[in-house]
Amino acid sequence: MTADIPHVVIIGGGFGGLSTARKLANKRARVTLIDRRNHHLFQPLLYQVATGGLSPANIAVPLRALFKGDDNVTTLLGDVSNLDLENRQVRLHDGEALDYDALVVAAGAGTSYFGHETEWQERAPSLKSIEDATKIRRRVLLAFEDAERTADDARRAAMLTFVIVGGGPTGVELAGAIAEVAYRTVRGEFRNAHVENTRVVLLEGSPRLLGAFHDDMSARARRDLEQLGVEVVTQAMVETIDDDGVRARIDGGELRIDTTNVFWAAGVRPSKLATALAEQSGAELDRAGRVIVESDCTLAGRPEVFVIGDMARFDQDDAPLPGLAPVAMQQGRYAAKAILARGQERPSRPFRYVDKGNMATIGRGRAVAEVGADGSIRFGGAFAWLAWLFIHLMYLTEFQNRILVLVQWGWNYVTRNRSARLITGASREGPY
Repeated sequence: MTADIPHVVIIGGGFGGLSTARKLANKRARVTLIDRRNHHLFQPLLYQVATGGLSPANIAVPLRALFKGDDNVTTLLGDVSNLDLENRQVRLHDGEALDYDALVVAAGAGTSYFGHETEWQERAPSLKSIEDATKIRRRVLLAFEDAERTADDARRAAMLTFVIVGGGPTGVELAGAIAEVAYRTVRGEFRNAHVENTRVVLLEGSPRLLGAFHDDMSARARRDLEQLGVEVVTQAMVETIDDDGVRARIDGGELRIDTTNVFWAAGVRPSKLATALAEQSGAELDRAGRVIVESDCTLAGRPEVFVIGDMARFDQDDAPLPGLAPVAMQQGRYAAKAILARGQERPSRPFRYVDKGNMATIGRGRAVAEVGADGSIRFGGAFAWLAWLFIHLMYLTEFQNRILVLVQWGWNYVTRNRSARLITGASREGPY
């Protein structure tokens, strides 16, 4: 601590870490924000990048740009290799060690393939980063290009079959967007591909889609997807993913889908830092690998260490809070207030999440929404889609991004076009 000004180290520039840093900006604290990437990413709109609706720059902003006017905030591009809670140090991969007075760990979560990472990760990319989104975009668009060139009907059918595993918000949104691309956006652009025969299949292991939503909204989402042309298969447990397709167990039988395009939206796993925190502090991990935290979002016995967002297990009203952006944001602001209160020797109240509801979009003019802590106000259709659009625009980090997204979405809505349909990456055909 320098001149009684605490050094606060924040790991992760996602929703939780960014909210903490912003709350501490220009306050009596010296803040160091560490992230392995140089940008904050608005993950809820990644599916739009993956389907050519938006460009990566529309949903990401450099972290340094966000804090260029805040002299007490330093941003570092780095990868945290380990933590030393006893000596209050954060250690980076290049060997640098940072001392802290307060630590906020908001490292988020990655993708879980439920023990099949080695076999499935490359065959079924997930949607967690800009790189993931552009990889999926490339695969979707190349599928249409390859179908245009093949004379083999069976091979073309596999190329034009898209399987999304996981019926949560990401899976639902991605399935609806791919269906719109196939049945509306690229229709008429190909001469031989027969894109009207595209098949989009959404596999979900539980009995219904959008498990966090009310049954009525789940059923409505399924109807909307099916009206868009998506095949929804519930209670389908994926058993194998290979180069030629997917095999799932369903109703005691087996479902085989021949496809060259599988996308994963089924599971998440907390950052590996969760394990390091538990080992050094004695804190417990839940079955999902999240750190079980105290009522003030700190580690048991380590009041200077806050763990927030997707890697934290916080129980409220006898149930764990979901891994949603609003939860991480509220926890981030709470952690910042608690740190400032300690500096003034003031007590802070336990954290309490204020649930404002859930939303998920299905397609153009289609969405479902639940408003309020109990979700008692439920609606869908165009009004829910407009509400979803407005709220997501407000959550976008910079005003410039909001304007760009609004203009691009407005144009896409009127023309049904997706202007960011670019196939990027190394050519598969050789130097020419």
